[in-house]
Amino acid sequence: MRPPTLVAHADWGWSPPKRWLARACLEAGRYVARAPEPVGAPPTLLGDLVAAAPGGGPVLLGFDFPIGLPAAYAERVGITRFLDVLPGFGEAAWPEFYRVADRPEDIALARPFYPDRPGLSGARRRVHLAQGLGVTLSALWRACDRKQPYRRAAAPIFWTLGGQQVGKAAISGWRDVLGPALRSGDVDVAIWPFAGRLGELLRPGRVVIVECYPAEIYAQLGLVFRRRGERKWGKRIQADRRANAARLFAWARSAGVALAPSLRKAIASGFGAGADGEDRFDAVVGLCGMLETALGRRPPGEPDDEVVRAVEGWILGLRV
Repeated sequence: MRPPTLVAHADWGWSPPKRWLARACLEAGRYVARAPEPVGAPPTLLGDLVAAAPGGGPVLLGFDFPIGLPAAYAERVGITRFLDVLPGFGEAAWPEFYRVADRPEDIALARPFYPDRPGLSGARRRVHLAQGLGVTLSALWRACDRKQPYRRAAAPIFWTLGGQQVGKAAISGWRDVLGPALRSGDVDVAIWPFAGRLGELLRPGRVVIVECYPAEIYAQLGLVFRRRGERKWGKRIQADRRANAARLFAWARSAGVALAPSLRKAIASGFGAGADGEDRFDAVVGLCGMLETALGRRPPGEPDDEVVRAVEGWILGLRV
C-alpha cells in the first residue's frame, strides 16, 4: 500500500466548537503527529489538506461520523449504492432528508432523522424511528455498528438524541463536507470502502475518506477507563484521560511515530480541563488508530460482503 503522506482524523461534533482535527505528516520516512486544532471551515477542509500533504502525496482522512446506510432502510427506498445518492441528499430529489423529524408521525423514508428535540419522559423512543421507517428495531444498526466484545454498540445513524447520538454529526458531515465534495469535483476524493480497496485508492493528490470510531480504537491501543467509587469517570474526565498518557506514549514509541512537543504536552495533561478536552483526546486517538493502518500494523478490515461495501460502509480497522 502506498503510504499516505498526510494522515488526519477529525472528531466531528454536532457543533463547530466540538470539531477538532489531529494530523501526522510523513517526514524523512517517519510520521510526525501534531496537537489537534479546530477543524475550521468545512468547505475548504479537503483542499487545505491536499495542499498540506508533503510532496503532493495521498491524504488519508478519517471522520468519526457514520458513512453509509443501514441495509434494511436502503432496501426500503431502493438504494443499491450509497455513493450514487449521497450527493443528492438535501437536494431536489431528497429535499427533506436532513430535516430532523420532530414527532413520530413526521418520520418518513425521505425524512429519516429523529428526534429534533427531547420530549416528555418516554415520548421520544427508538422504536418510533423503526416504526416510521418500516423496519425492525435491530435493523436500525449497520453491521459495523453492532456490539463488539470490547465495546458497546454505536448509536443508530438516524437517531439524534442523547450523548451517544451520531445523527447530527452525520447530517453535518454528509451535508457540509462529503456531498459538496462529490458534487463539485474540485478535489479528487474517494470514500472507502465504497470506491474500492484502500491500497488501490491511495494515490498522489487524492483524499481518501474513511470512517473511524474512537471507541473501537481504545481497545486497539490498550486505553482503559476504570470506575473509581461513585465519582464520574470516563473520557470526559481529565484525570481519566491523563491516566492513559503513558499508554499513548508507549504506543508512539512502538509504532515509531514522533510526537511534536505540543502534542506531548497535551497528552501528558489529559488534554486540559476544558469542555473540549474529550474532543481533542478522541481526535488524537482516532489519528493513532489510522496510523496503525497506514504503517501496516493493523489491516484496514476490507469487507467482502457486497451490501456492506456498496451500501452500509465499514469502520477502518474493525476486523471483518
